[in-house]
Amino acid sequence: MTKNIMIVGVGGQGSLLASKLLGYLLLTEGYDVKVSEVHGMSQRGGSVVTYVRFGEKVYSPVIDRGEADFIVSFEKLEAASLMEELAEALEKLSERQRNILILHYYSEIPLNKIADRMGMSYVTVRKSHKTALQKLRQLMENKI
Repeated sequence: MTKNIMIVGVGGQGSLLASKLLGYLLLTEGYDVKVSEVHGMSQRGGSVVTYVRFGEKVYSPVIDRGEADFIVSFEKLEAASLMEELAEALEKLSERQRNILILHYYSEIPLNKIADRMGMSYVTVRKSHKTALQKLRQLMENKI
């Protein structure tokens, strides 16, 4: 399975170097790795975005909108704009879906334990989790 990492920052913070180092590290661990970068006014403190994709076999360096698995931000304002959009998207989920995502990703509780806590079957929690992620990806599609 391919994993997608987006690294954001402004020119001069080292986000390009970080993506290259991460790519190299992943290569030494045996992954197929593709790194790409988008930088416009990076020499003048403008936004810099790099993408690192890794997995068993990666065919393209491009990460489509809404497909980032991880976002690393070197600049608080760059991350803050994404976090505000994520918070808005989370509010559009059902309370059950939102709770499952928060317990699983923020509190790092396994889905089977969430099922016990919420008094639901594991299958129901797993389906709600999958549906919530699909809806969240759809809501964030044009944001990332």
